[in-house]
Amino acid sequence: MTTILIDGFTLGAEQVIAIARDPGVQVGLAPSSRDALRQSRDYIEATWMHDEAPMMYSFNTGVGLLKDTRIKVEHIELFQTQLIKAHAAGLGEPFSEEVSRATMLLRANAFASNYSAPRVEVVDRLLAFLNAGIHPVMPQKGSVGASGDLAPLSYLAAAIAGFDEAEVMYRGRRMRAPEAIAEANIGPVKFDLKAKDASALINGCTVSLAVAVLAAHDARNLLADACLSLGLTLEAMRAEMSAYDERIHLARPHAGQIKTAAVIRRLLQGSTRTTHEARAVQFPEELRRADVPYTPRIQDVYSLRCAPQVYGPVFDALDYIDTIVHREINSATDNPLIFGKDGGGFEIISGGNFHGQYLAQAMDLLAIAVADLGSICERRINRLIDPTLSWGLPRNLMSGIRGVNTGYPVVQCSMTALVMENRTLCMPGSVDSVPAKGNSEDHVSNSTWCARKAATVVANTQYIVGVEMLFAAQALTMTESLLPGFVLGQGTQAAYEEIRRQIPACLDGDRWFHDDIAAARAFVMTGSVRAAVEKRIGAFV
Repeated sequence: MTTILIDGFTLGAEQVIAIARDPGVQVGLAPSSRDALRQSRDYIEATWMHDEAPMMYSFNTGVGLLKDTRIKVEHIELFQTQLIKAHAAGLGEPFSEEVSRATMLLRANAFASNYSAPRVEVVDRLLAFLNAGIHPVMPQKGSVGASGDLAPLSYLAAAIAGFDEAEVMYRGRRMRAPEAIAEANIGPVKFDLKAKDASALINGCTVSLAVAVLAAHDARNLLADACLSLGLTLEAMRAEMSAYDERIHLARPHAGQIKTAAVIRRLLQGSTRTTHEARAVQFPEELRRADVPYTPRIQDVYSLRCAPQVYGPVFDALDYIDTIVHREINSATDNPLIFGKDGGGFEIISGGNFHGQYLAQAMDLLAIAVADLGSICERRINRLIDPTLSWGLPRNLMSGIRGVNTGYPVVQCSMTALVMENRTLCMPGSVDSVPAKGNSEDHVSNSTWCARKAATVVANTQYIVGVEMLFAAQALTMTESLLPGFVLGQGTQAAYEEIRRQIPACLDGDRWFHDDIAAARAFVMTGSVRAAVEKRIGAFV
């Protein structure tokens, strides 16, 4: 069994994904972090646990506009409990278990850096939940992404503390947190919270970050699959490949654009379907004169020819987004923070690292970039079912009895619906600041909503890219007999074979398409087509 140690500084996005999506991966606290947490906590207990200690926000003071109200030592534990109950005001459907897992991991990693000053027992409790597969139920709505994701994190904190009201998912069942803790046998059902424990648990935009890590990772894989769907469509339409000539892209040297063109050239290496000779073969539904020689096509429409210029910005945006996400994974994002002093001892400093603007803007960018990726893929889907736009591919890609079988037009319509939904979700949330909590939070980031809508755009676009693969594979099957002797590129051939293996008959009588559409998205979700191509030609992105 794999065990990953966290120290607050070196956790990577791939490790977060592995832990979030595989409950078999165990997590532990690095010994160096454990020692540091104990050292700072020993100082706190020995130096500040009295009523004459300096006023330190949320440690021995109220929060928000009550920041100037001292909390007596005798009331600190009650304050921590009440703090959670006061902020557990979320609503809506719960986040997925993988978001819950990522959130617990990221919160524990933030504590491991020893800037937040909870007890080491709090980190151990988070990791015990994670390793046992106990996933706090956290409502998706209620956070404005400043002072952290207070509402959803309060539900996490309530579960960690074993509140009777808290709910978790455990072994596929939704139950009260105390019941799951007892069943998993991970320690005392009730977990007392001391000074700073609760405020550390609920501060920081960690839910926003959890959603962002997952969405950014999925978007990266989605872009690779969109390269495959593009390559298959280029083959199906016998495209003119001059637009992918390296010299064109070096003349406008954006890294993502150059990379996209290189990826497509590699995928289609060896293809003879994308040649003048293949285009010269007239398909039955292709409207052109047969009594004169076929003239070169010269250039294709934008959705085929300009793909590097559209995909390129997505590659570049993801590079930027990954930088933000990686830094956030290893950041201390609650308030206040504790720092060692020269000569020994510690001091607490109030600040604003909980503000989620970095994540909010990065997720708005992710939504915009992926939505446009889906848009250009959908335009190619539309072309694939129209013989006047596809150079003679069968109308609607229908097989069997014409008129009885109608083919794919409604599937294309559903993809159009997703494109329109994505465009609406691209309205930036990071500029939509509404003051909260009596104006103590007079500028907020909206990072949780930005991450949630970006994740929705990615999920929608997974369907679109998968369906383009399905359509292009169907087109290649239906025209195979018309182009004897013409072959696909090495990469596109591997992709085509894997798709046909998974869906051997896309159109078969009056079948219902839902299963095929779900399977098409699974190409992207599981990376099966990508894996088949990489097995054949190696990594292509």
